[in-house]
Amino acid sequence: MALRHLVTGMLAILLAGAVISAVPAQSVAPQGESSALAGTAVLVEIKDAISPATREFFLRTLERAEDGQAAVLILVLDTPGGLSDSMRDMIKGILNARIPVVTYVAPSGAHAASAGTFILYASHIAAMAPGTNLGAATPVSIGGDSPEEEPKDEEGTEDGRKGSKKASRPSTAMDRKVLNDSVAYIRSIAEMRGRNLEFAEAAVVDAASITATEALARGVIDLIADDLPSLMTALDGRQVKLPTGPSVLKTKGIVVERVEMDWRTSLLSVLTNPMVAYGLLLIGLYGLMFEGYNPGAILPGVVGGVCLLLGLYALQVLSVNFAGLALVFLGVGMMIAEFFVPSFGALGFGGLVAFVIGSIVLMDTGAPGMALSRGLVGGVATVAGMLMLGTMWLAMRARRRPVATGREQMVGDTAEAVDAFTGRGQVRIYGELWNAVSTTPVAAGQQLRIDRVQGLTLHVSPVE
Repeated sequence: MALRHLVTGMLAILLAGAVISAVPAQSVAPQGESSALAGTAVLVEIKDAISPATREFFLRTLERAEDGQAAVLILVLDTPGGLSDSMRDMIKGILNARIPVVTYVAPSGAHAASAGTFILYASHIAAMAPGTNLGAATPVSIGGDSPEEEPKDEEGTEDGRKGSKKASRPSTAMDRKVLNDSVAYIRSIAEMRGRNLEFAEAAVVDAASITATEALARGVIDLIADDLPSLMTALDGRQVKLPTGPSVLKTKGIVVERVEMDWRTSLLSVLTNPMVAYGLLLIGLYGLMFEGYNPGAILPGVVGGVCLLLGLYALQVLSVNFAGLALVFLGVGMMIAEFFVPSFGALGFGGLVAFVIGSIVLMDTGAPGMALSRGLVGGVATVAGMLMLGTMWLAMRARRRPVATGREQMVGDTAEAVDAFTGRGQVRIYGELWNAVSTTPVAAGQQLRIDRVQGLTLHVSPVE
């Protein structure tokens, strides 16, 4: 019955997922909405790591703004970086946009690090608020480990300034390929937009970072604006180059339309958070495990099935090491098998080791905001290990207990003779009359110890 409920719930979830996935990603604007965007400024905010959800939201909004003939799209940016693939898709959209795209690093205290620097360079106009910074665009190696440092000159600079510390240099061929590709990519963007080439390369090679004031002085950005109204005033009259030809911005007094994420993109943004995806995966696995331990509970199976499907969906969107995912599944499976196979802890501890290693290498990227917390992995592993040890201790204690039911319980217990007899007679135990055999004479009411049970006959001896 429990299995039937679980299978029914899983089929319903799969059907719902198929229906949702069949809905086109591009939302259809109501009639007249496109014309309402004509001559307006579309405002988009990105305040987190660049992820697949961010990419989808930005590109969909850009296409809607282009179709609606908006005057300009303003991207308010505050990001520590993100996934390279998502960043490149966004840059591709910006470079081929039919309307001007302005990236504005704001508010004060915000930054455009790593992938944010690339996006800022690619925009038609780059602006920053006072007290912001950009840079540190060095690609992070898989797993987030720092490559070995090469010997550096104490008088060397990170971007031409004396006394600056050089960043770590890649030591493997793959790291060098990734680094050189990133350098060439940002230099090509800088050449296309006429921005500072030296800092672009230093930001990637040496993880250089500069403030908004330095960026303006060195030709990295186009302007500094205190707030959005100041930005709109400063943009008015500026000329940008689009694929369709030159365009002059007319932003003075323009209407600004702020675009928020819809429910689908918001859900995708939450699910593609590595912490959330990892948590859903664990809840799914343990939910199905508890359903297997307690057939008929239904709720753990339903919750586990839903969370497992959502977690797997999020992982296929993210950059995942499938060997790590396999190790996580193997580890959980071995820990479950420990409860059924008497391996004296070998399966359990082996599974725990596989689970920890798989969790550490699960996320196949070291991009900022896209890695699992080692503290979370350690905490989950500690709890799982304590639960496993507790279960093993309870099982061993139960094994050492005397038998509490059945014939084996009677061995060693005390019965009372009903009548005097020699050889064969009757005794009373637990309120029941049993046939008994004794090698010594027995008096009525005498206390007898049960030595063994043979069929329906008790072999007894007097209690000394």
